[in-house]
Amino acid sequence: METGYILGMIAVMAIANFFTRLFPFLFFVRREPPPWILFLEKWFPPVIMTILVFYSLQHVDFAVAPHGTLEMLAVSSTIALHLVMKNYLVSIFGSTLIYMALLQLAG
Repeated sequence: METGYILGMIAVMAIANFFTRLFPFLFFVRREPPPWILFLEKWFPPVIMTILVFYSLQHVDFAVAPHGTLEMLAVSSTIALHLVMKNYLVSIFGSTLIYMALLQLAG
């Protein structure tokens, strides 16, 4: 691919990202968001975390040694980090680092 094409695509993605982040501030500047937006704001992060957990564990074979031990330690670390820090990004990135370290140490 040409450099100009790639830079153009990056510019289009950056502009689209900017406007999707800007719209809520423009749209709800003078009024309260509707209840369904507040519902999504409250429940969307835990739903996404749950989907990520099930997606990441779909190929783990619990019948074969080590029986998903590393994966369960990583999931446990996600839960512990989130209960302590109450921050989804810290939970995701921290437990990912823990899982990668466990893979390196065990492998």
